[in-house]
Amino acid sequence: MSLLNDNLFSTIINHTPLVAIDLIIENEFKEILVGKRINRPARGFWFVPGGRIRKNESLIDAFSRVCQSEIDLAASINNAKFFGVYEHFYNDSFYGDEFSTHYVVLAYKILVDKNNIIPPFGQHNQYSWMNYSDLIKDDSVHDNTKAYFIK
Repeated sequence: MSLLNDNLFSTIINHTPLVAIDLIIENEFKEILVGKRINRPARGFWFVPGGRIRKNESLIDAFSRVCQSEIDLAASINNAKFFGVYEHFYNDSFYGDEFSTHYVVLAYKILVDKNNIIPPFGQHNQYSWMNYSDLIKDDSVHDNTKAYFIK
């Protein structure tokens, strides 16, 4: 699966929703892993790790790739709990604020040992483990991440 060039990808973002997987990673202390985003949309906010599903990529393969690239974890979708379908709307996009971004997100929860997770710094410049109550109260946690924990 090849990556799209910037011109084509920006046209797609401008005209269609994107489908993504978000990872709700919970450790043995009931803390959730969040990363501070480097890129738009949601730049500068704490957000759960995740990534887009690529054209012709199965959900099983996408899940494994996102786990590997976002948190350096070899994981199977069979060991995750489906958390639900969510919609994320942003006023900007990866390319700037000329057009908005719309994601349809499939959220999955993974239980991990805190000491086994050492995420790479590709999409995020910091990581933190947050308990549910702190995560919900913190203004620097994006509302789309908070939505996973507010029922």
